[in-house]
Amino acid sequence: MRDLKYLAAITIPISAIIGLYFKGSMTFFTPFYAFVIIPILELIMPLDNSNLNQNLAAKKKNNKLFDYMLYLNVPLVYALLIYSLWDISSYNYSNFELGGLIFSLGVVLGTNGINVAHELGHRSSFAERLLGKFLLLPSFYMHFYIEHNFGHHLHAATKEDPATAKYNQSVYSFWITSVFRQYISAWKLQTKLLRSENRGFLSYKNDMLWFTLLQLTYVFTLFYFFGSTAVYFALSAGVVGFLLLETVNYIEHYGLIRNKLASGRYERVQEIHSWNSNHVIGRIVLYELTQHSDHHYKSTKKYQTLDCHDTSPQMPFGYPTSMVLSLVPPLWFKIMNPRIPAEMKPTA
Repeated sequence: MRDLKYLAAITIPISAIIGLYFKGSMTFFTPFYAFVIIPILELIMPLDNSNLNQNLAAKKKNNKLFDYMLYLNVPLVYALLIYSLWDISSYNYSNFELGGLIFSLGVVLGTNGINVAHELGHRSSFAERLLGKFLLLPSFYMHFYIEHNFGHHLHAATKEDPATAKYNQSVYSFWITSVFRQYISAWKLQTKLLRSENRGFLSYKNDMLWFTLLQLTYVFTLFYFFGSTAVYFALSAGVVGFLLLETVNYIEHYGLIRNKLASGRYERVQEIHSWNSNHVIGRIVLYELTQHSDHHYKSTKKYQTLDCHDTSPQMPFGYPTSMVLSLVPPLWFKIMNPRIPAEMKPTA
């Protein structure tokens, strides 16, 4: 039964359904749940820094239940998306209510969409990677698959990585630099992959081209079935979804940097190059994303087997709380800058 704890992640889309049902100020229930109620629970609940022993880790790795809990997010996200689009096309919502629904759906697209897509994108199975890509579609962030797997994991905690926030860089500045640099990087990586296989731009293996066509088709489909209001709604929710991802990117590597070796290459990614959090609620609802140090150390590990490391820099709060704190840069810098290892801080 303890393995079913990850079903707690489904409480986020459930909170969005509650907002759709009750309407009014309840349309903002999901962001309130995610960034007020969950942080409060994280402060109350104890930390969990325990790791699985080797035998139990091997058993859990092969337990399909953990995979099914991920797959469940695909029909949930799309069912909520379609129902939301139908509902706003049928019901006369106020602008205030629409704003609440946009933020609520955006939170779901970021957590149960992009976050789950991130996990599935690292799988060896084509079907699982495909499911991950479809979870990225409603956030218009399908290029994340390429940039994250072939760019970020190579360049994390370096100046070359768009998804690594610099020391004293605000989250708002990071949103701009990361969003645009990651998209450009994804195209460059795609071009490099095509050239390595002697393929041209119009190759069926040009994922970036497919992603563009799919996302445009998605927009035109929404317009055809639901009208222009639904398109604006979906676009806005998608932006909220990918900015949620970028806020997570911001807190995961903020201020951490790898050393350059005498050869001019960077040292290997280690546990000290990602911020970790052992706050139990965040660990569960984000499918162990907060064990980010171990994920970068061994990116092929499934979420249910990730370990925490004593050598990893620890966040004083869970990821949901830290995301809220990052929105207030002076407070964020005051809390986090002293925690950055001295050797990683810029000298000038």
